[in-house]
Amino acid sequence: MARKRKRGGEILLRRAELEAARAETRAVEAGVAETLGLERGRGAVFTVEDDGEAPARPHRRQPGLDWLERKGRISEDQKAAGLRYRDAYQVAQPVISLGSTLEVQPGMGGGGLPLKALIARAGHRQQAEQKLAMYRRRLAEHPALVGACDLICGRELTPREAAGGEREGIRLEAVLVVALDLLAGA
Repeated sequence: MARKRKRGGEILLRRAELEAARAETRAVEAGVAETLGLERGRGAVFTVEDDGEAPARPHRRQPGLDWLERKGRISEDQKAAGLRYRDAYQVAQPVISLGSTLEVQPGMGGGGLPLKALIARAGHRQQAEQKLAMYRRRLAEHPALVGACDLICGRELTPREAAGGEREGIRLEAVLVVALDLLAGA
């Protein structure tokens, strides 16, 4: 009799654990849905990777250039020019690394990287800055063209997301297409 009670208690405990896990899963799904809804409202685009097995599919934020190409609004050459701009833009951005004073070791620079790695990183960054400057000269340093490339190519925002709305997003997309034509043609 005591064994039946113990077994019954184990079953009830297991059911409570399962229900708690289900409640947590529902809460996570609701949070993801809310976040996706808010981001989509701001103009972000997501792709869902469906492997056919997992019930909870991961959502991946889609960069603006990918979205424009998928919609047929830019050509492959324009996208390639945008990707070159993106690569230069992202490497040229300053990275501030705050290392801990507890991790200071002889021969190590800030952020725990060896001095050779810091010098190599600085060299790559300097090359990227030069490329980015060249691309911006191709755009005649025009603020609207450079701004469109910085936001959509460099920061990987969609036009609507970068502009803050549908109407301005359409205008920004048109400016970007002109900028990408200039970059692709040279």
